[in-house]
Amino acid sequence: MRKIGIVLLCFLCVVLFYFTFQSAEKVFRSNWEMPEHAIEPVNQHRVVLITKNLDTPFWDQVAQGAREQAQKEGVGLEIWGSYGNNREDFLEKIEIAIYSKVDGIIVQGINSDEFNELTKIKASFYNIPIITVANDVPIEESLRRTYVGSDQYLAGQMIAEQLLFDMGTEGEVVLMSDSHQEYYQKQRLQGIADVLKDYPNIQTVNAETPDSREQIISTTQDILNKVPGADAFIAVNADFTGVMVQEIGKRFQIEPYFIYSFDDGSDSLPLLEQQKLDGVIGQSPKTMGNVSVGLIIKWLNDEVVPLDKKGYLTDIRMLKAKEAR
Repeated sequence: MRKIGIVLLCFLCVVLFYFTFQSAEKVFRSNWEMPEHAIEPVNQHRVVLITKNLDTPFWDQVAQGAREQAQKEGVGLEIWGSYGNNREDFLEKIEIAIYSKVDGIIVQGINSDEFNELTKIKASFYNIPIITVANDVPIEESLRRTYVGSDQYLAGQMIAEQLLFDMGTEGEVVLMSDSHQEYYQKQRLQGIADVLKDYPNIQTVNAETPDSREQIISTTQDILNKVPGADAFIAVNADFTGVMVQEIGKRFQIEPYFIYSFDDGSDSLPLLEQQKLDGVIGQSPKTMGNVSVGLIIKWLNDEVVPLDKKGYLTDIRMLKAKEAR
């Protein structure tokens, strides 16, 4: 009986081995493939673009350029932002992005202690690269990796040169800027000052104001009272342009004044087309979005390390009222 049991067991093993071999052969001879979703890259980079001017023509173009480049690179891009220059909401979104441990952050720079703490300390702690776009901040204070956008100092020079060409070499010029003293506005103001300093018959008046609509109205009215003989206005903060022009128009005809701005304000280009502005600095927002995404991916892939700390400058040009028709 013991011998019969051994024989039966051996026979059973042979049968099982045969069927196992047959099944394996069918698998290896077939054209079976892994499901498509299983071969997709798992570790896709996640990048966030954050702005405090969401849904404006300028920043819509930055976002469009960023989306196109992200699709080309095959990376995940999220676009976050706040409405109406909500600084607190903007800073909160940067903090959320950092604690979410995204791979990279492209952000509109603002020159504040809170912003610098987020980028210099918290983002660095998680080794998250920061690229500023359109509005830069000092690298020493923020430790941003690089900047993509316009040469704001050159933009200021271009407006001053156009003003001289249009107005001549004497007159009073009002400069409307933000009382927060944003870095990009300081650069624009310095560019303007360095051109106009050689013309002693041109007096400049700095009109700084907080960025709420009511305060811009109040500051514009006040400056019209204090400088009734003003010949020109430059909205150094482009967001002030619409309100500034409106208040000037309530008292005087717009046409005698020389008025200039930058295209990152939502009202700038429409007012240029209406001939209410004499000139606007046109920038390259779509290129900014495109280049910033491309650079942050190159940094994450160790293709370009380090990035150029001085920044990657995009094209600017002077748009004239006559050309905007």
